[in-house]
Amino acid sequence: MSNESKTFLITGVSSGLGQAFATAALRAGHRVAGTVRNSEAGQAFEALAPGRTRAIQLDMSDFDAMPAAVADAEGALGPIDVLVNNAGYGHEGALEESPIDELRRQFDVNVFGPVALIKAVLPGMRSRRRGRIVNVTSMGAFITMPGISFYCGSKFALDGISETLGKEVAPFNVHVTSLAPGQFRTDWAGRSMQRTPRSIPDYDAVMDPVRAARQAKSGNQPGDPAKAGEALLKLVESDAPPVRLFLGEDALALVAGEMDHMKKEIADWTPLSLSTSFV
Repeated sequence: MSNESKTFLITGVSSGLGQAFATAALRAGHRVAGTVRNSEAGQAFEALAPGRTRAIQLDMSDFDAMPAAVADAEGALGPIDVLVNNAGYGHEGALEESPIDELRRQFDVNVFGPVALIKAVLPGMRSRRRGRIVNVTSMGAFITMPGISFYCGSKFALDGISETLGKEVAPFNVHVTSLAPGQFRTDWAGRSMQRTPRSIPDYDAVMDPVRAARQAKSGNQPGDPAKAGEALLKLVESDAPPVRLFLGEDALALVAGEMDHMKKEIADWTPLSLSTSFV
C-alpha cells in the first residue's frame, strides 16, 4: 500500500494501544476516525488534529450502529483505507466461577462487534479493490493461561475469523492481519480488566497467585505502546502484509514455546491420529 495520506478507522482511541495507533497515524499525516465512549473523549480526540480527526461515539456491542458509524467516518474524512479493530477488554475469572453472561459480553465486544464493523467497511473496500483490515487479537490467541479462558476464547475466535476472511477478500486486494501483542504498558490488566469475584476455594491455589501477579504487573509491562503504533504504520504500508504479526519479545517467546509443545504432542499421538482412517 502506498505511503500517501490514508483514512484510518480505529476503534477505542481514548487510551491504550488504540490511542497509540491513532497518534502514530496522525503524526504521519493520515486522517483518523476514532471510536470513543463519550463526548468528552471525543472532544479531546478531535483536538489532536482538527480537520484530520473524527470522533464517533460507538458501543462495540451495538451491531446495528456499525453502518452509520462507517458512513459518519467516510462522510467526514473520505473512504476508509485502513480499519483497525482495536477496542476490546479482558475478562479474568476461573471458568466455573464465571457467569455465562460474562462470556456473552466478552464475545459481543471482542468478536461480534469487530465482525459487524468489518461487514460495514467491506462493501466499500471491495468496490475500490483496496483496503487493510487489522484485527488486534493477542498472544492469548495462541497461548493460554489460567483465569482468562473467556478472553482467550474470544481472541482465538477473532484470529480464526481473520485468517479465513483474508482468503476470501484477497482477490479484491484487501489484506487482513491479526495483530497479536504481548504485554504492553496499557490499562488492559488494570481498570479495563473485568474480574469475576472469587467464590470456590478449590481454585485458590490457581487463581490467587495469577490474579496477584497480573495486578502487580499492571503499569510495568515491557511493551511500549508508542512503538506498537510505529509497527502498525509499517504493517499497513507493506505490499505483502503477514496473516498475523506478533508484537513483543514475550509474545514471540511464549508462542514459539507453545508451537514446540504442539509439535511434540502431535508426534507423540500420531499413531492414534492415523488409526482412525479407513484401511
